[in-house]
Amino acid sequence: MKVLKVNRPSDYSSYLGVTDRHPLVSVIEYDRISPVFTILNDYNVYGIFLRGDNLVDLTYGCGIYDYKEGTLLAVAPGQFGGTEDNGEKVNISGWSILFHQDLLQGTSLEKKINNYTFFDYSLNEALHMTEEERNIIIDIMRSIENEINKPADSHQNNIIVNYIELMLNFCQRFYDRQFLTRKLEISDILTRFQNVLKEYYSSGEQLRNGLPTLQYMAEKLCLSPSYLGDLIKRSTGTNASKYIQRMVIQQAKNLMSAGQNISQTAYNLGFDYPQHFSRFFKREEGITPKEYLIRRKTSH
Repeated sequence: MKVLKVNRPSDYSSYLGVTDRHPLVSVIEYDRISPVFTILNDYNVYGIFLRGDNLVDLTYGCGIYDYKEGTLLAVAPGQFGGTEDNGEKVNISGWSILFHQDLLQGTSLEKKINNYTFFDYSLNEALHMTEEERNIIIDIMRSIENEINKPADSHQNNIIVNYIELMLNFCQRFYDRQFLTRKLEISDILTRFQNVLKEYYSSGEQLRNGLPTLQYMAEKLCLSPSYLGDLIKRSTGTNASKYIQRMVIQQAKNLMSAGQNISQTAYNLGFDYPQHFSRFFKREEGITPKEYLIRRKTSH
C-alpha cells in the first residue's frame, strides 16, 4: 500500500502537480487539476477538505466515508486518510487548504488551535453544509489563495492566519448548527450511550477495567471521543466526563438503595478502594455515601 508522507503542504501539492506559492500554506481547487491520481496520506500538517463530488470513497482512520456534495473534513498532524491509489485518475471537485503548524507560531491561533475539536472527529462525523455555508468557506479559501499569490511582505502571514482562524470559526458555527438540526440522531446516541453504560456494569466490565471512560464509550458507539464529548456538551450542557460521573452516581444510589453497603457498592462500581468511592460521591453530591444512606433512611 502506497502512502504519501505529507510533512509540508507542498508534499501534497507536488503529488497533484500543483506548484505552491507559499512554503507553509497550500490552497487547491480540485476542478482546475482533475482528473488526478489519489493516494493515502500520512499528515503532519493541518488540512481542511471541502469536497463537492460523491464519486470517491475516502478512507480515514478505521472507516470509509462516501462524500456527498458540500461535505467538509478537517485533519490534524498525526492523522491518516485519503484514497488508496488504484492506478487510475479520477475526477474530484471542491477545495482544500493545508497549512503547517509553523505558520501559527507566535499567533493567537497557535494557542487556540486545539480548541477546534473537529480536527479530531472521524469521517462519519464530517460536516454536512448548506449551499450558503459552503460558499462562505469557498470565499475564504479564495481570499487565502489571492493573498498567497501576492508578493510576500511582513503582513502576509498574519493576514493568512487571520483568514484561517475566520474559516475555523465558521466551521465551528456550522458544526453547532449541525448538532442542533440532528436532534433525533443525537437523542438516539444519548439513548445508546445510556444502554452501553448499563451493559458495562451488567457484564462486570467495571471489575476488570474500573470506571467507564469516554474513550470506551466512544468506541462502543463508533464515534470519536471528541465528537461524542461535543455532542453531549451541546445537547445536555454538561461535559462528557461529568455526564458519565452523574450516571455512575445514579448507579451507586441504585445499588445502595437495593441494600448494598458502601464497600460493596464501591467495588461493584469499579473503584479500587471504598475511600476513593466516598471521595468521588462527596465531590459530586456534597455529602458522603454514609450521610446519603442516613438521609435516605430518615426520609422514609
